[in-house]
Amino acid sequence: MEVLIMITTESTKTNALRLAKLLIQKKLAACVSIKQIFSIYEWDNNIEETIEFEIIIKSKPEFKDDLIDSLHKISTYDVPQIIYKKYNTDIKYYDWLKKTI
Repeated sequence: MEVLIMITTESTKTNALRLAKLLIQKKLAACVSIKQIFSIYEWDNNIEETIEFEIIIKSKPEFKDDLIDSLHKISTYDVPQIIYKKYNTDIKYYDWLKKTI
């Protein structure tokens, strides 16, 4: 049993919650976790240090392309972080996820 885990970020908690709720409402995600993180990265030749919100999306592998398209449309970032991987999961969690979305 495989699930898709996709990770993205948003600049504010409000934006992260909006994104998470949209994905749940569209049935593209069964569960979305959000946590505050501190990020350091280069942007426009400057070193940036900022608080962000990491968004972990749990979904079906076959929804990968739809999730990527949705994130490009609703992310507030010019270049949204979109990282994903398939993971094996316990049968009970898989059954719940499959039934939910």
